[in-house]
Amino acid sequence: MIEVLVADITTLEVDAIVNAANTSLLGGGGVDGAIHRAAGPELREYNRKLGGCPVGEARISPGFRLPAKYVISTVGPVWHGGDRGEPELLEKAYRSCFELALEQGDIRSIAFPAISTGAYGFPRPLAARIAVRVMCEYDDRFDRIIACCYSEEDAGIYREALSEAGCRG
Repeated sequence: MIEVLVADITTLEVDAIVNAANTSLLGGGGVDGAIHRAAGPELREYNRKLGGCPVGEARISPGFRLPAKYVISTVGPVWHGGDRGEPELLEKAYRSCFELALEQGDIRSIAFPAISTGAYGFPRPLAARIAVRVMCEYDDRFDRIIACCYSEEDAGIYREALSEAGCRG
């Protein structure tokens, strides 16, 4: 089931939360900074050993001090107008998270922030449509998929995308 929630992703009791990270995986602003603060310094130390992450890929780490068992960090694209493959890279980032979660084997619930829509400037309606499309593809392989939104406005954008997609929400 796909749910749209307005919540602090760091408080969700799910198997995995997704971090909208930068390529270093060592923390930053926005969701990335919040997740690093909540998880504690162990996340940074663990991620240092991972050696970074290219745009569109994902890496997994323990949740440390978070209620979630795992943090799946992915790097979304910076928006440059859409003609540099940004939609495809964002889709790849979501898909990489799901594939890594399936590979892990014990992840049945997963929560995503709105990847690339903050400082990276990706248009929120387009990002939501891409996110929901990929979520719908993996819906039958997870007990719970959450689009965790920062505001009611963002949640409305995701609810509209979910309604348009026609998959179970």
